[in-house]
Amino acid sequence: MSERYLGDLGQLKLFDLLKPLLIERATGRILIRGKESGEIYLDAGNIAHAKTEHFCGECGFFFLMGLRSGKVIFDPDFIPKEKTISIETEQLLLNWSSRKQELEKIFESIPSGSCIFRLSIQNDGRDKNITADQWNLLALTNGGKTISEIGKILKWDDYKLLKTTYQLLQLGLIEAIEDSKPVQKRAVGEHFFLLLEMELKKAIGPVAPFVIEDKLEEFGQTRGSFPNEQAISLIESLSAEIPNPFKRNEFIQVMTKALS
Repeated sequence: MSERYLGDLGQLKLFDLLKPLLIERATGRILIRGKESGEIYLDAGNIAHAKTEHFCGECGFFFLMGLRSGKVIFDPDFIPKEKTISIETEQLLLNWSSRKQELEKIFESIPSGSCIFRLSIQNDGRDKNITADQWNLLALTNGGKTISEIGKILKWDDYKLLKTTYQLLQLGLIEAIEDSKPVQKRAVGEHFFLLLEMELKKAIGPVAPFVIEDKLEEFGQTRGSFPNEQAISLIESLSAEIPNPFKRNEFIQVMTKALS
């Protein structure tokens, strides 16, 4: 079987696309491709793992459920091996439903784990009471560490980290460093696409360039700016277009080696 197109998040909610797969107890991988991308792994109808560029597990799932753009693909041939979501799917969906509005506000203020915050000057002269968790995070917020780095030091899950950071923002105790924008993503470069096209032509013939352009559109990217972080996903997606198993494996091996 090959990848199956499920829909566009500009027209449908992710939950509406996910629901039939849960009902039929599907196993495989849901891929969201666009300016924001990510994956959700299903194991017999249970959500076992979710990841984005910055978050994984429950928080990765919550982030993906809030996306309003991107193409959604289902790969039924993928067998999930990672498991970062230990709770039952029903409870996960209940958590998402109850936290949905809260998380939308959090992600609006803290869009990624690469955000950096610093202590803010207090001009209002008011005393503020904070919890032990808020104090621990505040003690590490020095304008140099990203919140992901702070989370690793504190050994917190993404949800606790984001929620506590947001609370400190609301109290006015920290502020984002304006220049601390996410690091520019490294592009794979033109050489990668020359090799990609050549190897794909060996496997499926002259339609290869057109298949590549279709996939780039699905990812919401161009050849000139395609990020290195999504290269493996692109290779896997293109390999699904190769009917011959031997040629498919050879294509994956050559292109994966080119990235190393």
